[in-house]
Amino acid sequence: MAKTAINVGSAANDGTGDPLRTAMQSTNSNFNELYALLGDGSSLSISGDVTMSAGAVTIANDAVENAMIAAGAVDTTELAADAVDGTKIADDSVNSEHYVDGSIDTAHIADDQITYAKIENRYTAKVEKSDTSGAVSIDWSAGTTFEFTASLTGALELDFTNFKQGQVIGIYGLTGSQTITLDSDAATSETFNKVGGVDYDGTGTNYLQVVCVDDSADAVFNYSVATYTSSTTP
Repeated sequence: MAKTAINVGSAANDGTGDPLRTAMQSTNSNFNELYALLGDGSSLSISGDVTMSAGAVTIANDAVENAMIAAGAVDTTELAADAVDGTKIADDSVNSEHYVDGSIDTAHIADDQITYAKIENRYTAKVEKSDTSGAVSIDWSAGTTFEFTASLTGALELDFTNFKQGQVIGIYGLTGSQTITLDSDAATSETFNKVGGVDYDGTGTNYLQVVCVDDSADAVFNYSVATYTSSTTP
């Protein structure tokens, strides 16, 4: 509401001002509006120093808490350019639910700020496989390195899922004189191109490296395999 002014007349005791009851009603109305604006209607919620000058309001540090700000009450149009910087944001106070989709692009990420720990498992994690035969799922989203921890006892089929173009995985610990075949869940077909002339050797321990060169419905993979032994002299 607009401020309710109290008519005090043109001169003292001239009889033209508001009666005392009317004046007090106006006073109460004005206070009620202030208390509703700055509190819950009966008590004030702002603590700390508030100073006002022409065109500006300064609020002391920590005087306004989240509970005092209505959802959606502050948007970017109400913030001056560069008004909010790192010193104004508490550690860990901003998480993914506070970002608009697409609002963070490479221009908003400082150089060298994406660490190894922030990269998804398909590029960082190791997955152990205890399977010794049969069809075994190799989920490319789960890891970049896959270790077979036991010698093969029967034919083994490696079934690739969730592969991405350009991704490389390494499969090691493969041993046992059994047949190994490769397959994938590509929608239409898959092609496996062997690089080099070295074959799997079940009498030793083998390392199989596979790169996805096409993750379309007609997926294409290039791979190579070789035995390895522990050695400090390449």
